[in-house]
Amino acid sequence: MNNLKQKIETLKKEKNAIILAHYYTLPEVQEVADFVGDSLGLARKAAETDADIILFAGVHFMAETAKILNPTKKVLVPDMSAGCSLADSCKAEKLAEYKKKHPGYKVLSYVNCSAAVKALSDLIVTSGNALKLVNQLPQDEKIIFVPDGNLGDYINRMTGREMILWDGACCVHDHYEVEQLEKMKAEHPNAVVVAHPECRREMLEKVDFIGSTAAMLNFISENEAKEFIVVTESGILYEMQKRNPDKVFHTLYEGAPDHDCINMKKNNLENIYQVLLEEKPELLMDEELRRKALIPIQRMLELS
Repeated sequence: MNNLKQKIETLKKEKNAIILAHYYTLPEVQEVADFVGDSLGLARKAAETDADIILFAGVHFMAETAKILNPTKKVLVPDMSAGCSLADSCKAEKLAEYKKKHPGYKVLSYVNCSAAVKALSDLIVTSGNALKLVNQLPQDEKIIFVPDGNLGDYINRMTGREMILWDGACCVHDHYEVEQLEKMKAEHPNAVVVAHPECRREMLEKVDFIGSTAAMLNFISENEAKEFIVVTESGILYEMQKRNPDKVFHTLYEGAPDHDCINMKKNNLENIYQVLLEEKPELLMDEELRRKALIPIQRMLELS
């Protein structure tokens, strides 16, 4: 493994390449990344990089966002099949029809959506900035929120809005069960519970802190507690433990990989090395689509 890591580092220097990775990827992938973050952090990093090549270790929509922000750079994807259930739940054709039925409504899209859906949107948000951005919009603004109904419901409750919510959900967070959380809390009565807002309402009502992956990391580092139950994808534990070696972390389903994001786990050292070596597969995008999708992303970055 170390030899492969060295080869990757050598290729990065030779090709002026940067590796961006999400917190949910494998620990060894995070170790070779130049920047590890949540969707908002990764979007910001992609917007400011001076690298010639961006290798995105995450899922497909994240690489698309990098390409939208960097049309002249080569964006590489270790596995093109690494998709997202949220992005898949909202097709651009259906959203276009929905918009026609709701004239006068603004479309707010969670970043977990395709470039085609972004192109139909008025504003993009992430789990890290959604509350802040929605609160900046006029109270009488009519909003359609896509594609995550759970995140939309959370935003509605926190802001007092009544957005129309798309019926989409993360196949990982939406399947977390209250019974399992209660079991873990009983086993670890002193643990503080943190959760991602992609979880269902009944889960969020039973936790101590709700936030994006970056927000959870900051909360845990600043909290005096020594034990935590983490209600999100297990990949985040690598960074949590790295920042807080003196604290203990439990996932909701400890030792159960079937509750992880299989698409995030498709990124590995072998395909990262191969993609860097061959500079393919490369993510390409129609320029007109890219320009349209860029507008709501730029608005997000400006308002954030």
